[in-house]
Amino acid sequence: MLKKFFKKSLILILSAIIASAVRTAPAAAEGEAAAYILIEASTGTVLEEYNSDMRVNAGYLTKLMALLLIGEDIETGKYSAETELTASQSVFGTEGAVIWLEAGDKLTVDELLKGVIIGNANDALTVLAEHSEGSLEAFTARMNSRAFDLGLRNTAFYSPHGYYNENEYTTAHDIAVICSQLAKFDFLTPYFKTWRDFIKEGQTELVNENTLSRTYERHIGFKASHSEQSGYCVAEGGRSEDGTAYIAVVLGAADEESSLSAAKQLVKKGFSDYKVTTPGFLDELLHPVKVLNGVDSAVEVKLKSQSAVVIPKGVNELSNVIVMPEYLEAPLKKGQKVGTAAFYNGDTLVYETDIILQDDVERLSYAYILKKMLLNLIEN
Repeated sequence: MLKKFFKKSLILILSAIIASAVRTAPAAAEGEAAAYILIEASTGTVLEEYNSDMRVNAGYLTKLMALLLIGEDIETGKYSAETELTASQSVFGTEGAVIWLEAGDKLTVDELLKGVIIGNANDALTVLAEHSEGSLEAFTARMNSRAFDLGLRNTAFYSPHGYYNENEYTTAHDIAVICSQLAKFDFLTPYFKTWRDFIKEGQTELVNENTLSRTYERHIGFKASHSEQSGYCVAEGGRSEDGTAYIAVVLGAADEESSLSAAKQLVKKGFSDYKVTTPGFLDELLHPVKVLNGVDSAVEVKLKSQSAVVIPKGVNELSNVIVMPEYLEAPLKKGQKVGTAAFYNGDTLVYETDIILQDDVERLSYAYILKKMLLNLIEN
C-alpha cells in the first residue's frame, strides 16, 4: 500500500512539474526562437521578452552597430551621403555578400550605404569603416567602446561584418538598444525601407533580405540575416502616425518565415496593447517643506523630471506615492534630492523620479540675525 502511495505521489509531482513547464513556455510564434524582445523605442521599456539577456551569436546583425557609428559620423559632418570614397586593397578577397569592389573603385557614401543596408555587402562596409576610423581594427574597437557607452555589458564585437567568431556575442536586448539609437537617424530610414535597388550605374542589383521592408506598412528598419551558426535573426522596427515606435528582435529562429512572422507580430502587439503617456501630476500635491535653523522658514520643491512611460492601453490613470520628510535642516542646496515620487499601475512601479529643492536655504547665523536687526532699525 505504502509503495503504491509513493508511486502515485511521484506521478502527481512529475505531472505538476510538466504542467508548470508548459505554462511558462513562450507563445508558439516567438517560442521557435532562441530569444526575443519587444521594446518601445523612445523609453527603452521592455514589454515582452524571452531569454533577452542570453548571450548568443547574432551573425550579420552585428552590422547594425557598425551602421550606428556611420550614422553618427554623417550626423556630425565627418562625411555626407554625397562624399565619394575610394576602395583600398582591403576589399580584395572579402568573404560573404559583396558588391564586387576592387581597389581604386570610387563610390559615394550613398551607394555604399545602399550596399550595406540593402545588400549586406561586406566590401562596402569595409570602405565606410576604414574612412571612419582608418582601419577595420580601429573601427571594431570603436564599436565596442560605443556599446559600453550605451550600457551594453553583454556584447562583444570582433569585426564590423558579423563573420562568425566563437568569441563574439550579444543579446536580443542589446541589439534592440542599438536599433533604438538607429531609429533616431531619419536620413537612414529610406535605406532601411528599400527592398530592391541598383548601384554602380545599374550594374549591381541589391535585394533586402528583410522582406518586411516591402510587406509591412509601418516598417522603419532594420535587418534580417541568417547563418548556420546563428540561425535566422531579425531586428524589426515599426512606427505609427503619432511617432511612437516599437522594436522587436528575434534571434536563433529555425527558418526565415518564423523569424519574420514573430518579429512582425511582436511589433504589432506593441501598437495594439500598449500606449506611451506622461504621468499626470498636480503640483499642488508638493507642499513647501518646513526648514529648521534656516534664513527661510520653508522651501519650495518640484519633480526632477516627468518622463513618458509605456503602459497597457486599458489603463486610464496611474496612482502616485510621494515620500518626503516633514522638515529639513539648513543649509540646503538648490537641486538637492529630498524625496521621491513613484507612479504605479496597480502594484507595478512604472516610473520613479526624485523630488528636489527649488532654491538654496542658508543656515541661520548670528551675523545674519544682527544684519536683519540693523536693517529693521534703519527702515524704522
